[in-house]
Amino acid sequence: MKLINTYTLDIKKSKFIAYYYTVDSKEEVTNILDNLKKEHKKARHIPYAYKIGTIAKKSDDKEPANTAGTPIYNIIMQNALENTLICVVRYFGGVKLGAGLLTRSYLNSAKEVIKK
Repeated sequence: MKLINTYTLDIKKSKFIAYYYTVDSKEEVTNILDNLKKEHKKARHIPYAYKIGTIAKKSDDKEPANTAGTPIYNIIMQNALENTLICVVRYFGGVKLGAGLLTRSYLNSAKEVIKK
């Protein structure tokens, strides 16, 4: 497991912190997610997506369905990334973003974090 890059996006007082890792197993994914939850105790959501060989998973982490995990997963697939985990930590700023802006925020966070 290796952290490749991070990226932070602020939208309407919400903060989105994206993390891009290379991973080799589901156990590494679990460890990274556990560590992020400990590090960001006050974060409202930590959606993610990963692809390791033929294994792929995405999670909205209690965001509205398909507004977080799916856009992150789509970035992984569009860029043909392998052995990749992208997590986006969200600190809620008190202003609801709506499904469209929320989806774009996660999509843009994932897009930017994979740029080197």
